[in-house]
Amino acid sequence: MPPADDTTYEIRTATPEDAGLVEALDGSFTTATVFHVETAEDGFTLRETAVDPPLTKVFPDDGDDSTDEGDQELRKDPTFLAVAPDGSLAGFVSVAYARWNRRLTIEDIEVAPDHRGRGVGRALMSRAEEFARERGAGHIWLEVTNINAPAIHAYRRMGFALCGLDTSLYEFTASAGEYALYLSKPCR
Repeated sequence: MPPADDTTYEIRTATPEDAGLVEALDGSFTTATVFHVETAEDGFTLRETAVDPPLTKVFPDDGDDSTDEGDQELRKDPTFLAVAPDGSLAGFVSVAYARWNRRLTIEDIEVAPDHRGRGVGRALMSRAEEFARERGAGHIWLEVTNINAPAIHAYRRMGFALCGLDTSLYEFTASAGEYALYLSKPCR
């Protein structure tokens, strides 16, 4: 796998014609560690622990229609794509801006397995941050499952800090038993 600077990715706004590519992107991951959440009456702690064998997570199709062509046309907030030199989709980030609290939410960010470790996620997040500044956002916020240690580490390297926990978000889903961690960073 070549280093990030050996490959140039085009970052652009998705169009309705891109919906199928976004929907088909493999967002699964494999990790050798997870973050165990220990809750207490007055807070919680995270403890990173090894898992053997490594855990592979494939996200189920949740029936979300946000990438359907009709919905994409109605969506006021963009999805940004990272397109590889060969024209394949390397990744995407979907965002939503709320004026009332000046928050840009990262709704979804995925990088295709063959493009991980090349700076694609950082480039997409940089474009999302640029969009946040254009809108006047005060902060950027996202949610991630506690078992996605690779993403948690990447977000922390990008300046995100843990700001919350939801122990019930995934309760009645295929991800039951996992916890939602919330991270945020100021928008500068």
